[in-house]
Amino acid sequence: MKRIGIIVLLFVTASCQFFDTEKITSETFYEEEMKAIEWEEVDQYPTFSVCDQITEKAEQRECFTNTIKERLYLMLIDKNLSLRDEISDTVFVHFGISNSGELLNQQVIIDSTVMSQLPMLEQWLLAEIDSLPAMQPAHKRGIPVATEFHLPIVIKTESTKD
Repeated sequence: MKRIGIIVLLFVTASCQFFDTEKITSETFYEEEMKAIEWEEVDQYPTFSVCDQITEKAEQRECFTNTIKERLYLMLIDKNLSLRDEISDTVFVHFGISNSGELLNQQVIIDSTVMSQLPMLEQWLLAEIDSLPAMQPAHKRGIPVATEFHLPIVIKTESTKD
């Protein structure tokens, strides 16, 4: 009986190490969590009211960028421009959206040949970006965050030479 008691006692004391839980500090948890976050991606893209019902992230981005591009293209069509030479180039519109949904750092990058034929293009694009409807900011883990966008706008015209 003594032998059984000693064996049980050894078994109980040896097996206690399997029940120990590893404790991590809040700093270690914080560091591991910060490494796991994808800082370049958001969980939800900024939205206009027309995109509110979309829940898929890729569709949200597409709706957001298409809404902006459509407004820019419609503005250019409304200008009813006539040019002396054909243009086939890409203009880049850069802007940010703050964590409160405000527009930031608007910039248009235009090639010199396009600029020579359409000297007001930059002002028109910036004015149209400024007139965008109210938007909700992007979210990361439920928190509103600032984002930056770089939209290519293709400018393609036909010559009006006679």
